[in-house]
Amino acid sequence: LPTFQNEAGYLTVFEKLLPGDIKRVFYIHGTPETVERAGHAHVRSYNALACVSGQCRVYVNDGNQESTYQLHRPDECLVLEPGDWHTMDQFAPGTVLLVASNEYYDPADYITARPTLA
Repeated sequence: LPTFQNEAGYLTVFEKLLPGDIKRVFYIHGTPETVERAGHAHVRSYNALACVSGQCRVYVNDGNQESTYQLHRPDECLVLEPGDWHTMDQFAPGTVLLVASNEYYDPADYITARPTLA
């Protein structure tokens, strides 16, 4: 993520990450290290994840390959595309995971079945 620094500190810009407009922003916090979050994919939504404090692990399965990412810097961002089945876990104490989406919440947008690799 573009980050600018001066004597007042850092400013990190969260823009031009998703197609269309950002329609929803939420953050996950207070999650115990042993808890796994998410366990779904989206039909239409793109989501941008950034750990603004602390760190966590993100597992992604797009049906063709599996990947694991460590989010631990506030100037890094992971964009999940529609169909990216994902979980988040290994939350360090004090972690705040910011998520921006290009869609409003819609239960019909969720896919809970984990894909098998092709």
